[in-house]
Amino acid sequence: MQTLQIKLVCFVALGFALLSASGCGALWTSSKSQARALPAAAPLPSDAEASEMSIRFLEHRVKGDPDDFIAYNKLVGYYLQRLRETGDLNYLNLASRGAHASLKAIPAEQNLGGLNLLGQVEYASHNFAATRDHALRLKELAPNQSYPYQLLGDALLELGDYDQAEAAYRQMERRGGGLTTETRLAHLARLRGKLDLAEQHATDALGFALQAVPQSRETVAWCRWQLGELAFARGDYETAERHYRDSLITFPNYFRALASLGRVRAARSDLAGAIERYESAVRIIPEPTFVAALGDLYQLAGRATDAAAQYALCEQIGRLSTLNGTLYNRQLALFYADHDLKPEEAYTQAAKEYEVRRDLYGADAVAWAALKSGRTAEAQAAIKEALRLGTQDALLFYHAGMIARVAGERATAHEYLKRALTLNPQFDPRQASLAQHAFAE
Repeated sequence: MQTLQIKLVCFVALGFALLSASGCGALWTSSKSQARALPAAAPLPSDAEASEMSIRFLEHRVKGDPDDFIAYNKLVGYYLQRLRETGDLNYLNLASRGAHASLKAIPAEQNLGGLNLLGQVEYASHNFAATRDHALRLKELAPNQSYPYQLLGDALLELGDYDQAEAAYRQMERRGGGLTTETRLAHLARLRGKLDLAEQHATDALGFALQAVPQSRETVAWCRWQLGELAFARGDYETAERHYRDSLITFPNYFRALASLGRVRAARSDLAGAIERYESAVRIIPEPTFVAALGDLYQLAGRATDAAAQYALCEQIGRLSTLNGTLYNRQLALFYADHDLKPEEAYTQAAKEYEVRRDLYGADAVAWAALKSGRTAEAQAAIKEALRLGTQDALLFYHAGMIARVAGERATAHEYLKRALTLNPQFDPRQASLAQHAFAE
């Protein structure tokens, strides 16, 4: 299913932006030779129990003193940490309530920490326009600090304003580089198709995370997972699997790495191993992309009844609440389009989101849903927007090829399908097979 795309959308929102809560700790110098000499993965202790104890203490404290904005800010920080570690959206709801309570107790002018945390909460909730507005306010109040530019760049990136996002990140870098800067420059380089540069920045980010005091096992595991995503994007499945396994050594049962390990096992023709990993990920957190991917794998294994149950669950989760609808509407639109279900609803959802969030993957979602709903001309226009940065993503090339095929542009279709299958021949268990059949024609 929509593997690479979801990693750049949903997981980025729930992991990447929230790295702002992590410190960079120690000095790290960039070089490719050091990238090869990074320490081997090692288990890091869990602080989940301590975090939960701190949460209980702080919840009791703010209950007794609703004006203690410092306690509220610490509490929100812990909620966001647990969100990163578990993917449990209950923590996002709690963080939202805590951030608003902090700013109610003390207004933003005297409570920059509360405003920054509210911006992080809005980002994780996919309310990127609100995140941008909070960041602009922070920039006015604290122009010499790096965190307003970090938050601003994150919001602008998701809104599709890539040049201004890079300008914000450069301002952030001037005010102090480190882990959070490197992760963002890696993401931007990846979007622009510069996979080698993205890998260099991601390796440097991991170096900072490894030298931080104290180390955060979620941050280290996330950085290793990101390196796996970059390797998978270029079809280097062996390296990708190594990074995913390293992530799981650092953080056993880390749900992102489990799902990605399932995806790479499928790419390496280990269907049983892929199903096992996805089942483990879904037991931890039934995120719609995991559920839909597991359904696809069941279908390939001849387990049609199990596949249908997963597809139904995917749709149910996407509609479970207002927050789920905000977080997963793009994923649900792509799920429908991938499986030739509810084409009009898929198009409506994708187009509605793109009205506000005009990023390249939003354009791709519109293009794919438009194609499946019979709007070929609109699909052609939207896929051009999706490809405008030169992103090296087999899924984008596949969509472009299938759109050109329906439009009767055989040479263009051939070229894009060839690029998809050359870059990452097993980019998705279901869609890669369809790409191969189309290319063979």
